[in-house]
Amino acid sequence: MLEILTSDAIPFRHGFFTRKGGASSGIFAGLNCGPGSSDLSGAVQINRARVAEALGLPPTALVSLHQVHSADVVHVTETPIAPVKADGMVTATPGVGLAILTADCQPVLFADPVAQVIGAAHAGWRGAQAGVLEATVDAMVALGAKRANIAATIGPTISQKAYEVGPEFFETFTDGDPATQRFFAQGQGDRMLFDLPAYGLHRLRAAGVGEAQWTRHCTYSDPERFFSYRRTTHAGEADYGRLISVIRL
Repeated sequence: MLEILTSDAIPFRHGFFTRKGGASSGIFAGLNCGPGSSDLSGAVQINRARVAEALGLPPTALVSLHQVHSADVVHVTETPIAPVKADGMVTATPGVGLAILTADCQPVLFADPVAQVIGAAHAGWRGAQAGVLEATVDAMVALGAKRANIAATIGPTISQKAYEVGPEFFETFTDGDPATQRFFAQGQGDRMLFDLPAYGLHRLRAAGVGEAQWTRHCTYSDPERFFSYRRTTHAGEADYGRLISVIRL
């Protein structure tokens, strides 16, 4: 049975899906929705079809991107579309499911219920720093949305207690903007702990959205419910599943 996390701030049909209820097995056990993984393609197709059905959509209406940690955003007007390299999507077209794949990065769903415009973004630290969240908001505004009417929710992502980084990451990240030092806490030795969702919320609020929140679920710390790239790396596993987050009008 699928487990679907939702946000009270998002008035349209949506879901941050956990790994529960899927057809995949082994290290991908559960609802792996990543066609780029080495999982059986048939299992991934079944999983994605179950997600689409849960949101009242045909499988072909589930739009995914070739995510590349960019600030690029596309306007989706029809389905199906061939995957394009980008990390954000917006639409005002009913019946289109905007689907983001993650395994520690932030899945962010956006909605303006007045303008009937939605968006979705994949925001790891690179994409968030590059401006994908602001670019998604800008693309929604171009379709008639108003910043003050936009609600944005960050789904399950890696939390600060699990996101250990080295001094090079800290220096590279903060050199351009010393104020971002507040998103780091001291770890063991020269290690630092980065607060990705707090950084995402900061960027969203600075972009002027009316409401921004995080579901407060950590992908790394809950292996029963979430896939995690970092946890897989620490375990020495060959690959990892991808979580899916979807919104539709």
